[in-house]
Amino acid sequence: MAMASRVFLLLFIMFSFYTELSFSLYEDQVGLMDWHQQYIGKVKQAVFHTQKAGRKRVVVSTEENVVASLDLRRGEIFWRHVLGSNDAVDGIDIALGKYAITLSSEGSIIRAWNLPDGQMVWESFLQGSNPSKSLLSVPTNVKVDRDNLILVFSRGSLHAISGVDGEVVWKKDFAAESDVIYAIGSVGSSQFDAYELNARNGELLKKHGAVFPGGFSGEMLLVSGDLVVALDANKSSLVTINFQDGIKFQQTDLSNIVGDSSGTAKLLPLKLQEIFAVEINEFVVLIRVTGEGKLELVDKLNNAAVISDPLLLSEGQHAVALVHHGDGKIHLTVKLVNDWSNDLLKESIVLDHQRGFVHRIFMNNYIRTDRSHGFRALVVLEDHSLLLFQQGAIVWSREDSLASIINVATSELPVEKEGVSVAKVEENLFEWLKGHLLKLKGTLMLASPDDVAAIQGMRLKSSEKSKMTRDHNGFRKLLIVLTRAGKLFALHTGDGRVVWSLLLPSLRNSACAHPTGLSIYQWQVPHHHALDENPSVLIVGRCGQSSDAPGVLSFVDTYTGKEIDSLSLAHSVLQVIPLPFTDSTEQRLHLLIDADQHAYLYPRTPEAIGIFQREFSNIYWYSVDADSGTIKGHALKRNCAQEILDEYCFDSRDVWSIVFPSRTEKIIAAVTRKSNEVVHTQAKVIADQDVMYKYISKNLLFVATIAPKASGEIGSATPEESWLVVYLIDTITGRILYRMTHHGSQGPVHAVFSENWVVYHYFNLRAHRFEMSVIEIYDQSRAAANKDLWKLILGKHNLTSPISSYSRTEVVIKSQSYLFTHSVKAISVTSTAKGITSKQLLIGTIGDQVLALDKRFLDPRRTVNPTQAEREEGIIPLTDALPIVPQSYVTHSQRVEGLRGIVTVPAKLESTALVFAYGVDLFYTRIAPSRTYDSLTEDFSYALLLITIVVLVAAIFATWILSEKKDLRDKWR
Repeated sequence: MAMASRVFLLLFIMFSFYTELSFSLYEDQVGLMDWHQQYIGKVKQAVFHTQKAGRKRVVVSTEENVVASLDLRRGEIFWRHVLGSNDAVDGIDIALGKYAITLSSEGSIIRAWNLPDGQMVWESFLQGSNPSKSLLSVPTNVKVDRDNLILVFSRGSLHAISGVDGEVVWKKDFAAESDVIYAIGSVGSSQFDAYELNARNGELLKKHGAVFPGGFSGEMLLVSGDLVVALDANKSSLVTINFQDGIKFQQTDLSNIVGDSSGTAKLLPLKLQEIFAVEINEFVVLIRVTGEGKLELVDKLNNAAVISDPLLLSEGQHAVALVHHGDGKIHLTVKLVNDWSNDLLKESIVLDHQRGFVHRIFMNNYIRTDRSHGFRALVVLEDHSLLLFQQGAIVWSREDSLASIINVATSELPVEKEGVSVAKVEENLFEWLKGHLLKLKGTLMLASPDDVAAIQGMRLKSSEKSKMTRDHNGFRKLLIVLTRAGKLFALHTGDGRVVWSLLLPSLRNSACAHPTGLSIYQWQVPHHHALDENPSVLIVGRCGQSSDAPGVLSFVDTYTGKEIDSLSLAHSVLQVIPLPFTDSTEQRLHLLIDADQHAYLYPRTPEAIGIFQREFSNIYWYSVDADSGTIKGHALKRNCAQEILDEYCFDSRDVWSIVFPSRTEKIIAAVTRKSNEVVHTQAKVIADQDVMYKYISKNLLFVATIAPKASGEIGSATPEESWLVVYLIDTITGRILYRMTHHGSQGPVHAVFSENWVVYHYFNLRAHRFEMSVIEIYDQSRAAANKDLWKLILGKHNLTSPISSYSRTEVVIKSQSYLFTHSVKAISVTSTAKGITSKQLLIGTIGDQVLALDKRFLDPRRTVNPTQAEREEGIIPLTDALPIVPQSYVTHSQRVEGLRGIVTVPAKLESTALVFAYGVDLFYTRIAPSRTYDSLTEDFSYALLLITIVVLVAAIFATWILSEKKDLRDKWR
């Protein structure tokens, strides 16, 4: 026995040694389950900083209210700041060669940022009550006691601000001190008036008026201090108007300037002195106004041309850059403003057509070794991407369209087998040899930093997580994201790389000039017999700003990124309803509702209409109109009564309606369950071995209303003037199942609806704190009918019988409220394949992080002193506040700047959910709310398991031999 004990002691020491090693974390394990990408958005302003001292950079502001400093060599982010949604940047510049200056909030806030690291140096608030256009200027020759002054015009006043500490040196209020204000414009279609006003008292000093016989079209441009250019009523002539010494008209036919002037003309403003532009047909015409008020042609470009702001080269010399498309290339030309005939630079760059047209261009010059001027161009494209051109090549590019994601869908990857429609990319011989050479250099410790990065990239590329095929756990998927620019991206969940991108051609044609209301839906999801078909998504939009604008549909293959088909609709699209029916090719039926409440069925096939007719009487939907405060339920009536019979068009009828009184309630939130949510069981066993039955219905709608006076920001109304009312409404019958009022509370309200419960977040004015409330709804009628144990055993229960909204089920409501210390930007809930795993709330906090909170903390049955049976059930003792544990942040120490949404997707592995958070940044990870109870961890040592089994078998065998020998010796005694 002593020998056996020594053997087992040795086994224990070996096992302990290997167990310690199994918890080690290697460098290549970092980022295996998550990734984080940083963006800035569509650039609207840019300032270059290219002094010899320090790193060359460009400071930009974007439409996402981001101020950032980018490396001019590689396009990487040195630093950035995401300002608030109400703090839009009006202007940027550089002062003292070391500060980036930003003017924001309609000219009321000016800040200085340290150029090297982005730290804020100072901040000043500019006062004023007169709204006006905000202008920022940093002159180099205006100094006071060695202090460079920054000039800001905002709110009707000119401010001189110290560049060192941000103090206001002086202020001149033009609204109160200037002598004369000119007010000019047209009255009616042909009358032009000019007024001279005393700015101090509003006294009318002079009035000039004249009638232009040809009339005006309404468009006018101020091209100099005393000259206005307008289009006549027919838009065939340009009219120059001098208004200071009386009013003088001078008319010039466009045909005399342009030649062929057939088509509609449009005036375009430029920042060039005495030069303006006219867009006509497919061309942009640049026209100069001479000293005598005459017009002369400067240049004629195609309509995709973009002109930069003037760039100072030397004293009295300014250059501009012109960019236009042609022959699949971008043509860049740099000209002198005063000498338009000569080109300082002329280059052509081949560019992917998926990026669209050029929207903005920013120029910078440098001195070459031969003392000539060189130029670099920062170009913003239609898809919101950012590129730097220099010496006829693209130096770097950024896909900043991903900072403006508006909708997300998912797609499975192809099965790993032959015949899949997605081509497999195989490394060629050269890449194979190059990879082995790099690995050899790394082994011999001869690899440079670039080589180490290349080796790491090869390892990530060859790893299992980045394969373009499905995995058995369902972790590898495609995230199909739609951006505000109308561009579609497919992101691989393994490493976040862009698999393909598509600037939707159906949204860029001449018939759809201003697409709005974009959204994405699952169109075809092949299963089993239809695996030969590729999955596809449906993108729906409107060609115009109004709700009755005609719709457009685009169908995109999620494997290849190709547009399969597109439809320009004759009707509008106000609402899209995915139906729970599919045809033989797994195409999902969709109902499109127009502004007149007509319903249109897609796909328009005989099979689809056959399926639809069988379910005709079971199709209901609802609409929420927050402006009028009404919620309506709708059902189908009959085919549309039109001159041309359309069997796919149906009239609708109103089934019910709820009208909230506009004086007391305003709708601010409406949330329903996900249509694809899986509920594992309807029964919930409670502490006393009793059973409660969840009221599971996909037809429930959560609605939150507030007092109209409390619809502003937090604190805009007193607690007595504020209240929040929440409703649970059945969308089939319009029955209000539950109503509760939170007195002294206001929005914003963020809510999530899952299974039989709703969690919502709001602000309590009386307690001066944020709160979260939970509502759970249970089916009391089923609980009473299933008390008999023998009925449950024999299967004579009604758990599987369908629920009818017309049966007026008796329900029981449980609710509770808790203190939550954070403001919330978004809220979601985890979803798993079978719905067995415990739920976690995913809360996007004001700090742009995602917090995972166990649903058990929001159980309305929590008490201060739960019984032993309740503790065994898992009920947590009641506390006032919900816990925020730092380890519960799924984003760890990273921030998803500008967080707007959180999407959860179930994996095939029941314990795991996939989480994607998006805003200006993107973040993806995997979480296991109940831990990975159905799988081994990725760092599990299979070698250790095999060694342990072998050693245990050997030990058992050795112990058996020793035991046999001992028994033999005992018998001989």
